[in-house]
Amino acid sequence: MVKAENIRNIAIIAHVDHGKTTLVDGLLKQSNTFRNNQAEMSQELIMDSGDQERERGITITAKQTTVYWNELKINIIDTPGHADFSGEVERTLNMADGVLLIVDAQEGPMPQTKFVLGKALSLGLKPVVVMNKIDKPARRVDEVKDELDDLFLELAVDDNQLHYPMYYAIGRDGKSWKEVPADPTAAADLTPIFEAIRDDIPAPTVEADKPFQLLVTALQYDNFLGKYAIGRVHRGVAKRGMAVTLIKADGMQVPGRVEKLFVNRGLNREEVDNAVAGDIVSIVGVADAHIGETIADKEAPEALPVMEVEAPTISMYLGPNTSPMKGKEGEFNTGRQIGDRLKKELETNVALRVRDEGVGFIISGRGELHLSVLIEAMRREGFEFEVGRPQVVTIQEDGVEKEPVEELLIEVGSEFVGVVSQEMGLRRAELVRQDQTSSGTTRFSYLIPTRAIIGLRNLMLTSTKGTVIMHSLPHGYQPLGPKLSSTRNGALIAFEAGTTTPYALQAAEARGELYIGPGTIVYPGMVIGLNRRNEDMEINVCKAKQLTNMRSSSSDGVVQLTPHTQLSLEQSIDFLNDDELLEVTPKNLRLRKRYLDANERKRHNKS
Repeated sequence: MVKAENIRNIAIIAHVDHGKTTLVDGLLKQSNTFRNNQAEMSQELIMDSGDQERERGITITAKQTTVYWNELKINIIDTPGHADFSGEVERTLNMADGVLLIVDAQEGPMPQTKFVLGKALSLGLKPVVVMNKIDKPARRVDEVKDELDDLFLELAVDDNQLHYPMYYAIGRDGKSWKEVPADPTAAADLTPIFEAIRDDIPAPTVEADKPFQLLVTALQYDNFLGKYAIGRVHRGVAKRGMAVTLIKADGMQVPGRVEKLFVNRGLNREEVDNAVAGDIVSIVGVADAHIGETIADKEAPEALPVMEVEAPTISMYLGPNTSPMKGKEGEFNTGRQIGDRLKKELETNVALRVRDEGVGFIISGRGELHLSVLIEAMRREGFEFEVGRPQVVTIQEDGVEKEPVEELLIEVGSEFVGVVSQEMGLRRAELVRQDQTSSGTTRFSYLIPTRAIIGLRNLMLTSTKGTVIMHSLPHGYQPLGPKLSSTRNGALIAFEAGTTTPYALQAAEARGELYIGPGTIVYPGMVIGLNRRNEDMEINVCKAKQLTNMRSSSSDGVVQLTPHTQLSLEQSIDFLNDDELLEVTPKNLRLRKRYLDANERKRHNKS
């Protein structure tokens, strides 16, 4: 059994794409966790194991791994860097005693840097700063140091947190230094980071002689052993076979037993007989455990404080598919099956909320990306359902209805400054700061209502030819403002059921931008494109060319269509208006009107 003084529990925190997961790769490889011939030695982003994580290039769920370096056992928690998954950060920081804060040497501290560092300092965790990517030609080492000083000054809870060690690294190459290197191409390794973890991160403060106690921080499943309850041993010693009590969130006590006890070694679990206070363990045998509940010694069942997770800011309707295509492409499409899947998601997704809404459900989360990751996961599992337009979650405070506000950071080339300023003005955003960066771009900082951000990302990507960099961060609440005017044109709507023809689509092209191509099955009320005008327009896209025995020099040629726009899941969600739904199946995404019948639509629009 490892002694508590030789354990280090660290969380790796940073803004998205500043190199957290890449640095963890280096720590895993340079601690001899893998044999030289193992596949992981040539793999990148080892910890991003989910399909969506690899495809999107971001960390979605926090993960634990363990490396051994000399006499040290280092439990590493790799956290997401995107604000939408901040619930994962809040959940897992409870297991750490210190953090490695990774900052890009060019970009410097960004919105999520501020969020995760604020959380870590408020919990009293010891920070070690690693300035990463110092081989970038546009690196700003001195300016970034000053920006970090300002950030710590703003967020520090006590004076001791203003003094923090700083190291320099190229995570991709597995190199680090105590001082800025004169030649970043020279040979180096991650030994300075390992030494920083040993010397600068404190060992866990433990009460080894008291009764066992553990806060469940994560859950995992496998088909062989069932549910694993994961957490840090708060006090005492965890022993295989010991009788325990699970203390539920409502105070109810459920008896259980530690049937198997595991610790991490690299990416794998290693079964052990006991584990000391301060270590991170996985327990099998407490099947009713949920995140935030306490597992304690049967003889002294005392609960630990429940984790606080910030409230959701965005909600969406999610319910069974009601289109004419229902049941043709998905394996699971009933309200009961969808409800069971959402219940299972609630066990591990601590920032998610689900409310029964009669036929369907209202799901609430931290942002559009948070909810779209769940929607995409369900879609890949064979579910078929429909979702509505995202809405903000307001709160009542002192009799006043308040809406969430976000701090929005936008970086664009100088030629797009006017586009950004105009769009932000339409959305009632308040400009806080505007700076020129060393690379010649302009960086804006705005305060903007969360509802004004819905649909903004795709609009900005289009307006800036895909060059915009956007990040947002929750900034509190303000009294609910007036309704925002619609910034979207009307929809092109299929007039009749059938299969689209090139002949009909050629006529439809003149009306606006199409989202479907020839040979697509459509139904009345399905949205097939975006009108050039503000109002909706019904159009027949299934009409075939009438055959006659007359020849025409103008009509015998092959129809040439402009390639249609294929919308992604996020783009489809952003497109939605209040009277529209998105039909999600394992094979297709279909935009549609909430009321498919044209007369019914007119009736509801009048009311």
